[in-house]
Amino acid sequence: MLRFFGQIFPRAADSALPAAAALLRCRGYSQAVDRDDDPNFFTMVEGFFDRGAAIVEDRLVEDVRTRESPEQKRKRVRGILRIIKPCNHVLSVCFPIRRDGGEWEVIEGYRAQHSQHRTPCKGGIRYSADVSVDEVKALASLMTYKCAVVDVPFGGAKAGVKINPRNYSDMELEKITRRFTIELAKKGFIGPGIDVPAPDMSTGEREMSWIADTFATTMGHYDINAHACVTGKPISQGGIHGRISATGRGVFHGIENFINEASYMSQLGMSPGFQDKSFVIQGFGNVGLHSMRYLHRFGAKCVGVGEMDGNIWNPNGIDPKELEDYKLANGTIVGFPNSTPYEGNILEADCDILIPAASEKQLTKSNAHKIKAKIIAEGANGPTTPEADRIFLERNIMVIPDMYLNAGGVTVSYFEWLKNLNHVSYGRLTFKYERDSNYHLLMSVQESLERKFGKHGGSIPVVPTSEFQARISGASEKDIVHSGLAFTMERSARQIMRTANKYNLGLDLRTAAYVNAIEKVFKVYSEAGLIFT
Repeated sequence: MLRFFGQIFPRAADSALPAAAALLRCRGYSQAVDRDDDPNFFTMVEGFFDRGAAIVEDRLVEDVRTRESPEQKRKRVRGILRIIKPCNHVLSVCFPIRRDGGEWEVIEGYRAQHSQHRTPCKGGIRYSADVSVDEVKALASLMTYKCAVVDVPFGGAKAGVKINPRNYSDMELEKITRRFTIELAKKGFIGPGIDVPAPDMSTGEREMSWIADTFATTMGHYDINAHACVTGKPISQGGIHGRISATGRGVFHGIENFINEASYMSQLGMSPGFQDKSFVIQGFGNVGLHSMRYLHRFGAKCVGVGEMDGNIWNPNGIDPKELEDYKLANGTIVGFPNSTPYEGNILEADCDILIPAASEKQLTKSNAHKIKAKIIAEGANGPTTPEADRIFLERNIMVIPDMYLNAGGVTVSYFEWLKNLNHVSYGRLTFKYERDSNYHLLMSVQESLERKFGKHGGSIPVVPTSEFQARISGASEKDIVHSGLAFTMERSARQIMRTANKYNLGLDLRTAAYVNAIEKVFKVYSEAGLIFT
């Protein structure tokens, strides 16, 4: 297959559109597409996986280093690929709670563990009335590939509790969270080395603190690492600085790595950099807010924001801090001063960068032809259906895929998990040593200059630059987290770019990301071997 691709398709830089169109035909895109364009979420993710697997299979066969025949090697590769796809475990629980008014209610929840090729499993817990088994399975599989793309050594998992949190009091939500934690623990679906949840839709630091406390005071009572059973906790409970903004900051770094790449921008007919770029955000939650903050800080202009209850528009730009304050005070973005209501679908608004940061399957074949943005940055999980993805490739629109772009959250969760296992905050052991070393360096430079030129006019002052002065005291925990996240996103972006170039994928970054993920997960299974088969 690879030889076939190499013979037929030109380099992406030479002709992006013809290559993309030819790839669509050869990759069997129709297998991943529901023609009604409302695919089952888990089937949708499996379809994307199949596209990546079809491209990389021949390479995996070539890399197998055994004395098997070529046919046996191919059977081995296809067997491992079949092992990777399905969810290994799915837990469904029902439990009762007593409401504040005295009535009783049965709560339904799920936890899916997609893969244990790396342990522990990792994935968020969401509270939503729309939660289903298929949704948590799809999100768990995405987590496996997401962790692989950014080289975080976790398997994928996801949980959901089928409630609308707005309909419950804080006391009721605490009861639900603590009881769900116990149900997970009873079945071995939570633990520092087994399965580590994190915040997701409608959950945050508060819920993670309840989970950590419940596990640590029950099943994890004798485990010194008990608080590593969950990430996204408050600082006082073992959390890490920078976790709240991590996903949004990762979205910014992901866009930054591609928007500063001249070869991609030339294909889109855009100039590199954030200056003079406009963007629209769908979903002003945690991810949308922090993505907006960092993009605004680096020169991009937010012209529109969409929420469930309404959209706002200002072609001159919307200030993220002012919008955040307004939403905190009013509970909505509707009516924000210096903006006008946007009638119609905010996804179809005129902008350079579109950031869907709400829920899955927002970009479909019904609106894909109407999208005006040249860059779609998937802040949410699964916002683009396969049919819409195909249309965007045909229209020469670059989609930065969710499995890479919103991996900032799990990356910083990994840092928090390591902090909990090490029982020491980042920088604490080296902070003073680094500060003293930097001052000694300045003194050494000053003494060298004075020995060379003398002190006839007095001491020679050595004044650090403002940048060095800011770093002279050493790196704080937040500095280390931000630096580690930026490095992770940059390295992963380079890997995706190399893979896209290697397989002549043009602007199909999603398939390139899946290829990277499949290669990494496959290698773990292949080298570890399989028992009881």
